[in-house]
Amino acid sequence: MRLQLRVVATLALAALCAGAQAQYPAKPIRLVVPFPAGGAAELGARVFAQPLGQALGQPVVVEARPGGDGVIAAEAVMKAAPDGYTLLYATNTAFNWVPATRKQPPYDPVADFTPVSLIGYFGFFLFTHPSVPAQSVAELLAYARANPGKLNAGTGNSTSQLLSAQLAALEKLDIVQVPYKGDAPLTIDLLGGRVQMAFATPGSALPQVKEGKLRVLAAMFPNRSPLMPEVPTAAEAGLGKLSITPWGGVFGPARMPKEVADRLAREIARVLQRPEVREGFGKIAFDPKSSTPDELTALLRFQMEIWRRTAESVGITPK
Repeated sequence: MRLQLRVVATLALAALCAGAQAQYPAKPIRLVVPFPAGGAAELGARVFAQPLGQALGQPVVVEARPGGDGVIAAEAVMKAAPDGYTLLYATNTAFNWVPATRKQPPYDPVADFTPVSLIGYFGFFLFTHPSVPAQSVAELLAYARANPGKLNAGTGNSTSQLLSAQLAALEKLDIVQVPYKGDAPLTIDLLGGRVQMAFATPGSALPQVKEGKLRVLAAMFPNRSPLMPEVPTAAEAGLGKLSITPWGGVFGPARMPKEVADRLAREIARVLQRPEVREGFGKIAFDPKSSTPDELTALLRFQMEIWRRTAESVGITPK
């Protein structure tokens, strides 16, 4: 009799959980972004959040929680209920940079989160302030060597930090890194000349290039960007050895139901194929690409090792 009661209770619980998951989502979903408003991550999140909400039948609300190299946002999601209503738009900053540069990371990107889907890859450009007398990467390197310690390189995320460190190590340059919480505040100081160069996403900087307030010397892409086809690629400009891959993907807290993760992944894949979504991403030089949860896990593991090796190769030791 007790065994029968246990079986009945287990079946009832399973049916209840299945019913709850079948109704998912029954309320708005929060998408936490680890960068401030106006940067490529936050702008990109808004590109896909609204159509994703339409596909799911509930709003997907973007919430910017910048700071701590993405740790503040990641920890908030890690500690949330694993019900699919709190998601993280993670990037390589929180999930590759933090594990590679901290002796005791506050979380394990693989064990403490549920992978949902890759969103795609960020596009970066090398910007300079007009006060720097350089019209090309070769001239920039020559100027930096002739003026050791006088060039400030703004960094708004882990990609720009590591690219700047790689450039300095490979070319034996003495440049000063100035960290920011995101590309939006970085662009303000780049425009003001307080920093003179930066690897950054286009965001608010692109219009300033067209107005002559900033220069762009290289596009960190394998092919020329449609946004600025006249700008040489990294390889064409002599920066082919800089090989960091900046990516973005959606994760939930650990132990999120597989059915919920799979549903989200399917809807994201459909949304990323919409012409208006691809057009929106194109405006910020973002290359959209979806994945299954398992494919995202494989990418994450691979990138964690790449970032660890790269950080080590340029002399960045975990603290």
